[in-house]
Amino acid sequence: MPDATSELTRSGTPRCHVLLPCAGSGTRAGTGLPKQYQPIAGQPMVLHTLAALRSVTRIDSCLVVIAPEDSFWASQPVGTTLARCGGATRAESVFNGLQALRDQGAAASDWVLVHDAARCLVTPAQVDALIDACWADPVGGLLALPLPDTLKAEAAGRVVVTVERAGKWLAQTPQMFRVGALHAALASTAASGFAGVTDEASAMELAGHQPLLVRGSAQNFKVTYPEDFALAEAVLRSRP
Repeated sequence: MPDATSELTRSGTPRCHVLLPCAGSGTRAGTGLPKQYQPIAGQPMVLHTLAALRSVTRIDSCLVVIAPEDSFWASQPVGTTLARCGGATRAESVFNGLQALRDQGAAASDWVLVHDAARCLVTPAQVDALIDACWADPVGGLLALPLPDTLKAEAAGRVVVTVERAGKWLAQTPQMFRVGALHAALASTAASGFAGVTDEASAMELAGHQPLLVRGSAQNFKVTYPEDFALAEAVLRSRP
């Protein structure tokens, strides 16, 4: 595979793309609809997410990966491309979405920011901070927070050990990597059903890379459980 830096020299300034996997069912949220389509503060959660991402001026394109049978999108939202290539897992959806980006002309040296549709509280400032930190980095990186709480390991519902929290971070999104490098990292695990891939950074780690940690925000949490919806709505309504 060509070195990303040498390819960048040949192709000029890279572009920034957003890839939003949006094919999950969100079973832990306990909702009838997939959680990304549940209303929060007057509109479906995913629309808050897209509004924040599209406000970042350095984002050149935004690809939303949806399930082939998805009926939520009556039309293609402004400034967004829909790709009906969602897979059975997040990793498969991202892998398929990266191929769709390549098919649409994205260069291997372009940057892609993969973001969770259910992280609807991300702000343009946080995305800009990630781009600033990663732009000159040879690998790329992710928003994350140092682990603030005591961490326990359990067996059968009981604590077996307290885990040292120093040096441990909570991974967030966006996660920003070169299109070609991330596609290759995921391709190398596709035959195993993307075993060990829990996010884009883990795929890059399995490929031998060390992603950069960029401090995020506690407000950039992933809406996962029923009680998270009220908290996300409160935060959204508190903002101008």
